[in-house]
Amino acid sequence: MTHGNRVRVVAAGDHFILPSLIREALAREADCETAELTLGWPLEPFGPVAEVTEASDAEDELIAALAGAEVLVTQMGPVTERVLDACPALRLVVVCRGGPVNVNLDAAKRHDVRVCYAPGRNAAATAEFTVGLLLSALRRIPQAHDLLARRGSWEGATYYTYAHSGLELEDLPVGLVGYGAVGSRVARALCAFGARVLVHDPYVRGEIHGLRVASLDELLRASRAITLHARLTDETRGLLGARELALLPRGAVVVNAARGPLLDEDALCDALESGQVSAAALDTYATEPLPAGSRLRALTDRVVLTPHLGGASRAVAEKAAAIAAAEVGRWVRGEPLAHCLT
Repeated sequence: MTHGNRVRVVAAGDHFILPSLIREALAREADCETAELTLGWPLEPFGPVAEVTEASDAEDELIAALAGAEVLVTQMGPVTERVLDACPALRLVVVCRGGPVNVNLDAAKRHDVRVCYAPGRNAAATAEFTVGLLLSALRRIPQAHDLLARRGSWEGATYYTYAHSGLELEDLPVGLVGYGAVGSRVARALCAFGARVLVHDPYVRGEIHGLRVASLDELLRASRAITLHARLTDETRGLLGARELALLPRGAVVVNAARGPLLDEDALCDALESGQVSAAALDTYATEPLPAGSRLRALTDRVVLTPHLGGASRAVAEKAAAIAAAEVGRWVRGEPLAHCLT
């Protein structure tokens, strides 16, 4: 990088991480020339760059905007080999999300482009959303709203009977599968509600909020509600299937705002239909968007479904822009990068 001239940065935002948020954050961190670009939403929000199916137009937009630019800050822009080939001046890419899945890292290494990301930007938002999903599932809040507000029916009042009423968090054994940035925040919130928090995470050491449980099976047997917070790996794919759901006390509640493939959706539907699981709340799915033929759509009297909104708060957008801008500032000043993968 040449430190004698102002660095040219392209802020390729979208309708969530606004280009103006990136530009304003950059202005606080570095003396640079910033060009704004708004990319369409969504490109392919949750897939790696190799699976971006609508990348061609966005690639063309990026290539045109990056002419002569040394730095790209983006949320969803597909940084493909074609983009890197066409932009020889590019030296730094900062992605405003928890992992640079929209960047071809191998190609970036070959082009000597540093790639950074913004870890932890949505941990608080996702934790709060998870607690909201758990409360919604336990007390059937969306179903009661739908009956009254959309259908004009007072039938939801039947939830005020012993047979149909839900569970409360106080004294409820709630099992957390995973205790990272999100799970630890959920644990603290649930402790404040008075829940009996149980935690299984073989990779976490030290103090935790709640009772550490050695095995997943033991956690499932003891929990009236389960929330998933594990990373998606080959080891955790299908972590909760038919065998695991059968270990839960009958009538348990399942919440997943982490990654869809952690949970076997067909096994969950079977458990919901049999009453083994009384309710579930999901924000992530094995296939996104949720297919029209998904069995989950026929179970909305027992299931809360949201379209991957856990990280959708204004604070997340602001934090992501600030984390990304701080990386650019470090790069401009020649300091070590905090979250670099290449």
